[in-house]
Amino acid sequence: MSTATVPAPAATRRLSTLDRWLPLWIGLAMVAGIVLGRFVPGVSPLLASLEVGGISIPIALGLLVMMYPVLAKVRYDKVAAVAGDKRLLISSLALNWVIGPALMFALAWMFLPDLPEYRTGLIIVGLARCIAMVVIWNDLACGDREAAAVLVAINSVFQVVAFALLGWFYLTVLPGWLGLDAQGLDFSVGAIALNVLIFLGIPLLAGFASRFIGERRKGRDWYEGKFLPKVGPWALYGLLFTIVLLFALQGEQVTSRPLDVVRIAVPLLAYFAVMWFIGLFTGRALGLGYARSSTLAFTAAGNNFELAIAVAIGTFGAASGQALAGVVGPLIEVPVLVGLVYVSLWAARRWFHTDPYTAAPYTDVRMPS
Repeated sequence: MSTATVPAPAATRRLSTLDRWLPLWIGLAMVAGIVLGRFVPGVSPLLASLEVGGISIPIALGLLVMMYPVLAKVRYDKVAAVAGDKRLLISSLALNWVIGPALMFALAWMFLPDLPEYRTGLIIVGLARCIAMVVIWNDLACGDREAAAVLVAINSVFQVVAFALLGWFYLTVLPGWLGLDAQGLDFSVGAIALNVLIFLGIPLLAGFASRFIGERRKGRDWYEGKFLPKVGPWALYGLLFTIVLLFALQGEQVTSRPLDVVRIAVPLLAYFAVMWFIGLFTGRALGLGYARSSTLAFTAAGNNFELAIAVAIGTFGAASGQALAGVVGPLIEVPVLVGLVYVSLWAARRWFHTDPYTAAPYTDVRMPS
């Protein structure tokens, strides 16, 4: 017996070269940073001498550069159109701002009870909801592009308001309620709020202004066809530049404790997989259809590692364990979510009985060989 199906194209072939090899670029940036820190004297003192308010100016510039292109891509004008789907909106808010942070909190304490810095870094990653590469994963999985744009816009604005409050709750209040030992953790909620305002608020305003002014003067076709392709790669350049500097400061810590990196990776793997499946099954149970269910799944599973890294560095320092945990995030997230794109395309036919490329009912027609 043979099966007549519509073959799914290789998802990675539809990624740009930069995005396709993102884990490799991150790995190379880590190695370059370690080599720079171990064999080039004076790097750490130089970065320390360029600090303002506890954060290195070069690292701060790298963080702002990597955040701006992401927020320049957001379609802020689509919020009202998709927000009318209450099932999608409420389920997305619940997954992103209730279930996601709670799950990461549980995994962080389960896998890293004796490593408070890394545990805190993971909790910060769980609070930073995805506003960046989720658009790529959603497109590859044939999700609802407009719905993804709206959820990204909502998460962007919501993070400015809610991030510091949730950080205070999950890092101080909830551990106290549960009788967990949070000793060794010293931070300021005000510092978290300030860093969110700087590293998310400034790029958010710049991204909104770019789209508003660009579309008013040149039109949407020019903005999305000419402007965004030029500024888009700078998000990766800023990320890699930041990673090189971080590992120049943390090289000795990483090389002396490689198992710590593995321990950080394990709860991240569990988090991405669990959140994705919860999102997909929630969408299916609510009758959202495949396109919006996959969008719900990827927006729930992905995280804004750019913001997590920025907050960790600004609050705890570039050489902190919290910053290292944030940097490990994209190294794990990218290959896992690429794999989940394939799972999503398979689920479209098996669980939703839909051809993801046409949105038509899908029938697995078996023909005699």
